[in-house]
Amino acid sequence: MDTLNEHITTHHVTVAELFRQAGERLRLSWLAGRSGGDKMLNSDTVQKPTLALVGHLNYVHPNRVQVMGCAEMDYLRRLSPSDLALSIDNLFSTELAAVVVANGEPVPDGMIAAAERTATPLFTSSEQSPALMRLLSHIMTQVLAPSTVLHGVFLEVSGLGVLITGDPAVGKSELALELITRGHRLVADDALEVFAVSPDTLEGRCPTLLQDFMEVRGLGVLNIRRLFGETAVKHKKNLKLIIHLSPADDGKHPWQEIDRLNMAAGSRIILGIEVAEVRIPVAVGRNLAVLVEVAVRNHTLKMRGVHSSEEFAERQRIAIAESE
Repeated sequence: MDTLNEHITTHHVTVAELFRQAGERLRLSWLAGRSGGDKMLNSDTVQKPTLALVGHLNYVHPNRVQVMGCAEMDYLRRLSPSDLALSIDNLFSTELAAVVVANGEPVPDGMIAAAERTATPLFTSSEQSPALMRLLSHIMTQVLAPSTVLHGVFLEVSGLGVLITGDPAVGKSELALELITRGHRLVADDALEVFAVSPDTLEGRCPTLLQDFMEVRGLGVLNIRRLFGETAVKHKKNLKLIIHLSPADDGKHPWQEIDRLNMAAGSRIILGIEVAEVRIPVAVGRNLAVLVEVAVRNHTLKMRGVHSSEEFAERQRIAIAESE
């Protein structure tokens, strides 16, 4: 198992940027506190500030989004004017990143005034609070996920995200081009942004500058979308398999050194997540596109618990035992 040398980037996003990216999807309306739009979000945790309204401020963590649903707004409506002002002051005395009032609930004037006074962005949304919290947490997980950049060609092959790596001029782009002509899809060429969107999931995304383009030696830069159509490209895909191309003739008789029963027994650690790796020797006359397709099918079988090499080894053990 190898660990890739990687430069890990941690991401932050301002409230204003999150509103630009997801405001329409979340049905947000910015009601007050616009001067706090540059507040940074550094956690994908979305909270409900129920306990903070009654004075338990230690339950409110700074730099997070607070969502107020029916229960919280009903509680505020039952308070006397003085208690309402105290609860609102308790809530806005903490370093909130933003407050979202869900379910289309009316917002008290005191809350609007407190948002303006403390420069805390205050939003309303017609979404129900449970759905809003799930969607907001998911969006923030995507935005704040740690990332790194890997070099190679990233494709969707038979529905699986496959990164093809290897030394320069080993034939990565030519192989990718042949796979595209066979109906598979290009995600990114040369540079791939990889994000750890969950504890066991890596998402590969194509940088905006490189979307749709691939460089092939002798042909230059090609626009794959224009050459092969909309279905030939995709901008992101979960990374499930790495296929590393290595020269077959390096003077060390590599064909004698390969474990021919289990050529795919390898993995890489990327952002703390293990990714299976297959090493394919490159030699004249080998149909690499077919080998990649079969490697993907074989990996899919392994994910389902089917191991061809183990089946063959078991059959061999049975035959030996019966012959003794």
